[in-house]
Amino acid sequence: MLENTSSMPLQVGGGSFLYWALIFFILAIVAAAVGARGVAGISMEIARIFVLIFIILAIVALLL
Repeated sequence: MLENTSSMPLQVGGGSFLYWALIFFILAIVAAAVGARGVAGISMEIARIFVLIFIILAIVALLL
Protein backbone atom coordinates (compact mmCIF):
# COMPACT_ATOMS: atom_id res chain seq x y z
CA MET A 1 0.00 0.00 0.00
CA LEU A 2 1.38 3.41 -0.96
CA GLU A 3 1.29 6.24 1.52
CA ASN A 4 0.01 9.65 0.51
CA THR A 5 2.99 11.97 1.09
CA SER A 6 1.76 14.86 -1.02
CA SER A 7 0.25 16.62 2.00
CA MET A 8 3.61 16.81 3.79
CA PRO A 9 5.56 20.00 3.04
CA LEU A 10 9.15 19.69 1.92
CA GLN A 11 11.44 21.27 4.50
CA VAL A 12 15.20 21.38 4.26
CA GLY A 13 16.78 21.48 7.70
CA GLY A 14 13.42 21.59 9.47
CA GLY A 15 13.29 25.39 9.35
CA SER A 16 15.96 25.69 12.04
CA PHE A 17 17.94 28.30 10.08
CA LEU A 18 15.03 30.71 10.21
CA TYR A 19 14.55 30.00 13.92
CA TRP A 20 18.19 30.79 14.73
CA ALA A 21 18.14 33.87 12.51
CA LEU A 22 15.20 35.20 14.53
CA ILE A 23 16.98 34.39 17.80
CA PHE A 24 20.12 36.28 16.73
CA PHE A 25 18.01 39.17 15.43
CA ILE A 26 16.25 39.50 18.79
CA LEU A 27 19.62 39.25 20.56
CA ALA A 28 20.96 42.04 18.35
CA ILE A 29 17.97 44.29 19.11
CA VAL A 30 18.35 43.74 22.85
CA ALA A 31 22.13 44.30 22.70
CA ALA A 32 21.66 47.50 20.72
CA ALA A 33 19.09 48.73 23.25
CA VAL A 34 21.51 48.30 26.16
CA GLY A 35 24.43 49.81 24.25
CA ALA A 36 26.54 46.73 23.44
CA ARG A 37 27.28 47.71 19.84
CA GLY A 38 29.87 44.98 19.21
CA VAL A 39 27.50 42.21 20.28
CA ALA A 40 24.66 43.74 18.29
CA GLY A 41 26.75 43.91 15.12
CA ILE A 42 27.96 40.32 15.42
CA SER A 43 24.43 39.07 16.13
CA MET A 44 23.03 40.92 13.09
CA GLU A 45 25.74 39.43 10.84
CA ILE A 46 24.98 35.92 12.09
CA ALA A 47 21.24 36.49 11.61
CA ARG A 48 21.87 37.80 8.07
CA ILE A 49 23.94 34.72 7.18
CA PHE A 50 21.26 32.36 8.54
CA VAL A 51 18.52 34.17 6.59
CA LEU A 52 20.57 33.88 3.38
CA ILE A 53 21.15 30.16 3.99
CA PHE A 54 17.43 29.70 4.67
CA ILE A 55 16.48 31.50 1.44
CA ILE A 56 18.94 29.46 -0.63
CA LEU A 57 17.72 26.18 0.86
CA ALA A 58 14.08 27.20 0.38
CA ILE A 59 14.70 27.95 -3.30
CA VAL A 60 16.52 24.63 -3.77
CA ALA A 61 13.65 22.80 -2.04
CA LEU A 62 11.09 24.50 -4.30
CA LEU A 63 13.04 23.59 -7.44
CA LEU A 64 13.36 19.92 -6.48
